[in-house]
Parts: sequence; C-alpha cells; structure tokens
Amino acid sequence: MNRKFTAVSFILTVILWTAGVVMPYGAWAHCEIPCGIYDDGARIQMMLEDATTIEKSMQQATELSGKTPVNYNQLVRWINNKELHADKIQHTTAQYFMTQRIALDAKDYDKKLAALHQILVYAMKCKQTMDLENVAKLRGAIKTFSDLYLGHTHEKE
Repeated sequence: MNRKFTAVSFILTVILWTAGVVMPYGAWAHCEIPCGIYDDGARIQMMLEDATTIEKSMQQATELSGKTPVNYNQLVRWINNKELHADKIQHTTAQYFMTQRIALDAKDYDKKLAALHQILVYAMKCKQTMDLENVAKLRGAIKTFSDLYLGHTHEKE
C-alpha cells in the first residue's frame, strides 16, 4: 500500500509540476529535455512586452500613491504585477537563453553573456524601484542582446 501511495504521489507531483500548479510559470516555462522547439524571436518579444507591462505598472502605482485616499488594494496589485513581469524576464533570461540557447563556444559568447547579465540586473532594479529609467535600461539590454543573438536590429526602417 505504501509503495502504491508513493508512486501515485510521484505521478501526481509530476503532472501538477508540468501543468503549472507547482511551478509558477507552468506551460510558459520551456523544457530542458531539449525538445528542439524554440522560437527565440518570440521569447525576446515576450520580454519586451513584459518590460512594457512593468513600465505601465510603475506609472499606475505612482499615480495611485499620489491620490487621497490611497487605494492600497489597487496599488499593491500594480506593484505585484510589476514584480511578476520582472520575474518572467529573469526566468526567460536564465532558464531559456543562458541555460539552453547560448552555447559555451558560441560566437560573441562573452558579449551575449554580458547582455543577458544586464537584463537580469535591470529586471532586478525594476523590482527594487519605481524608476522608469530602469525600464529604459532593461529595454536597451534586451535589444542589445537581440541584436547580438539574432544578428540584426528590430528598429523600424
């Protein structure tokens, strides 16, 4: 009975983990099998979208904190939203690009690694402050990495 319970518990844990119940990013996180299914451009676009969400969250939280009376419920929700999207950027940077996509012998490895480190640092600074300059630096670091990694800029011509 005990072995059967342990096996069922293990299987249930694996199912919940991969479904996103235990792991906070669930299906959003990418596997480490490797599965061979990668869309690097989409990941970069997601990171830029997360940066925009961080920016809006900072703006909304700043606006709400200046009102009387302060709506603490909404203020906390915007701050939590900012934190969540900074976490997503850090997760994509570390778990997707650093561990799965940047080979140790890749061209410009040191430059790519430095750009990824900047992304991690500025995402952290976005969590620590409400300074919109950190969002601009975060976007710049993402674009620098994108240019190095994808080999071209994404500026509108």
